[in-house]
Amino acid sequence: MELDDDKTRTHITLTKDTMVGHYRIVEKIGAGGMGEVYLAQDTKLERSVALKFLSTFLCADDDCRKRFTREAQAAAKLSHPNIITIHEVSEYQGRPFFAMEHVEGRSLKEHASGKDITIDQILELAIQICEGVRAAHDKGIIHRDIKPSNVLIDSHGRARIVDFGLAAVAGANQLTKTGSTMGTVGYMSPEQVTGADVDQRSDLFSLGVLLYELVTQRNPFRRDTEAATLRAVSDETPEPLARFKSDVPDGLQTIIEKSLEKNVETRYQTAAGIISDLKRLKREIAQATPTTAGLPSIAVLPFANLSADPEQEYFCDGMAEEIINALTHVEGLRVVARTSCFAFKGKTVDIREVGRQLNVSAVLEGSVRKAGNRLRITAQLVNVADGYHLWSERYDRDSEDIFAIQDEISLAIVNNLKVKLLKEDEAALTKRHTADPEAHKLYLKGRYFWSRRTRESFEKAIEYFKIATEIDPNYAQAYAGMAASYNDLPNYSSIPPAEAYPLAKEAAMKALELDPDLAEGHTALGLILRDYEWDWEGAEKAFKRAIELNPAYETAHQWYAHLLGYLGRADEAVAEMSKSYELDPLSLAVNRNFGFLYYLLHRFDDALTMLHRAAELDPTFSYTYFIMGMAYLRKEQFDKAIETLQKERALTGGANPVVVVPLGTAYARMGDRKKADEVLAGVEEIMKHEYISPFYLGQLYFALGKLDEGFELFEKAYNERDIYLRFLKAHPIEDEVRADPRYKALLKKMNLA
Repeated sequence: MELDDDKTRTHITLTKDTMVGHYRIVEKIGAGGMGEVYLAQDTKLERSVALKFLSTFLCADDDCRKRFTREAQAAAKLSHPNIITIHEVSEYQGRPFFAMEHVEGRSLKEHASGKDITIDQILELAIQICEGVRAAHDKGIIHRDIKPSNVLIDSHGRARIVDFGLAAVAGANQLTKTGSTMGTVGYMSPEQVTGADVDQRSDLFSLGVLLYELVTQRNPFRRDTEAATLRAVSDETPEPLARFKSDVPDGLQTIIEKSLEKNVETRYQTAAGIISDLKRLKREIAQATPTTAGLPSIAVLPFANLSADPEQEYFCDGMAEEIINALTHVEGLRVVARTSCFAFKGKTVDIREVGRQLNVSAVLEGSVRKAGNRLRITAQLVNVADGYHLWSERYDRDSEDIFAIQDEISLAIVNNLKVKLLKEDEAALTKRHTADPEAHKLYLKGRYFWSRRTRESFEKAIEYFKIATEIDPNYAQAYAGMAASYNDLPNYSSIPPAEAYPLAKEAAMKALELDPDLAEGHTALGLILRDYEWDWEGAEKAFKRAIELNPAYETAHQWYAHLLGYLGRADEAVAEMSKSYELDPLSLAVNRNFGFLYYLLHRFDDALTMLHRAAELDPTFSYTYFIMGMAYLRKEQFDKAIETLQKERALTGGANPVVVVPLGTAYARMGDRKKADEVLAGVEEIMKHEYISPFYLGQLYFALGKLDEGFELFEKAYNERDIYLRFLKAHPIEDEVRADPRYKALLKKMNLA
């Protein structure tokens, strides 16, 4: 064997001032079975770096060397504040190494050892570590060796994950099992223990172990021998956290238990799921601190219909919704949005459970009985903590008195929750948008049908809003409702945008002419400017104005978040959508649209987490499965994509023809050209009598390799002002399409470049 080919010649001592390429060794700062770490000076860039060399015995294995280099190169692509940055992957005298940033600090193991870390500190560190893991998973990298010694805490207290790539080439020390079960004993998942294939969910189990150890200062599975530890990982349930730390909230116990599920299907499926629950727990703890514990909060449940006529449902729903809308204008009062409150409609549920799920201190519930022109309305405000009534009242009035009743209830709530009411708050609270009870009744019917989210219900809503404006031509809210309905029609039907959006704009402008301070009017206008006119700056101004006028209006936050997503302002988009989610956590639309935002941001696992949550809220809502199918498509899980898209079609009876397009795209990308061509032929037949988005259809042509035809459709989408073209910059599209000059030219035409 030639000397130069001897891959075992890696015992060369690296002493101070040894030059490894352009790195000058300063000192050895760490060693283990997997490798050695040296502090070095980068002589080119004049900075300190850490050099990690693969262990000597691993260098003799060609597969091991290639795998180390490949995975280290993959890790080098990661750029995240909670992951150590890898600068370079190279070799020195046949020994692979990589250069990474040198962090002043110590390992999480050293940082936490012997300390009584507060729950708040634990949650903050846990969120940071999970964010780093999520960033790696998004790039297809599984760490396989998450443990406290592989997390550094820098001088600013920030968590930084190390050893991406190297852990996948596991070596042996007293705690590391060699062979097929790679990882560190005590932190491995059950599937690692058995040598089964692992995916990102294995890292989530290891995260659970790390969190348990942070809280209790002990490993949940560590036993006297390696064999006993491995058995504990596979078979034993860790002791409750409260046995070791008295102030552990139930929510943290639940998060760790779910992370440590033996069955991967019942464990957290993505790091995003853990992050979401950790952040929610952090908010709940913050809201319970002395600085905010006294802040009043309320959920207004839909009023029960005690009338003989089931048609009075709209009136009962409208009663609750009007009170919700009025209360959102009171500063210092947190009001849960309509949809989350209405999630409890028709259910027998304990008030304390409502309070827990919606995180409120008080709940308003009531009933309506209508007979002829007479109303009997009861309302009671209940304290969630003990279930006692704070206030209750019964109103026996004529139906013409409905406005006065709503005002009295709203003022009673504010008074009993001890909210200081400013003069401008009182004016907003009791503001009437119409003085005509009949127009108001029609408006409530319109809102009732608008909330049902189908083509037929939108058309009914428009009809009721129109009649309301005929009775009261100055009814700004009714015009805003009409605009919102026209805005939604193309998204839930095959109605061309050019038919709906001009009518939507006419109604929105009329609403703002009558009431320039109507948040719903500005939101409707923002949607038109965003989706149809592609006036990004104008849309942003409209949404911001709506939020300024009513910060509790979750719809404005939601649509503004999507605009930010279209423009590529990802962090802002997620932050804005999170505000909408906090205001309306049980809303089907908010969960679904949060999922779609994540889809546009190419965070497909996060998207699926939110979409599955939406499907749990309403398994029959078809549009959720449309987005879910596209997320599976982009993850190249084609069978799941097809199954999910077919479910959407079954639920609607094929009423939304645009769903057929990603179905064909899935067939094309999985290589089933015959079925893809059949779908395309079917789509072309549908187009003879129904509108189908050229933007989505273009993507089917791209998947079939027909770039010219695809770009012709994109141009058609531009000329027809296809509302889906607003996704052009953000929507996942094939790389060869994005590289095409025609794509870049279209971005420029739309001011999205």
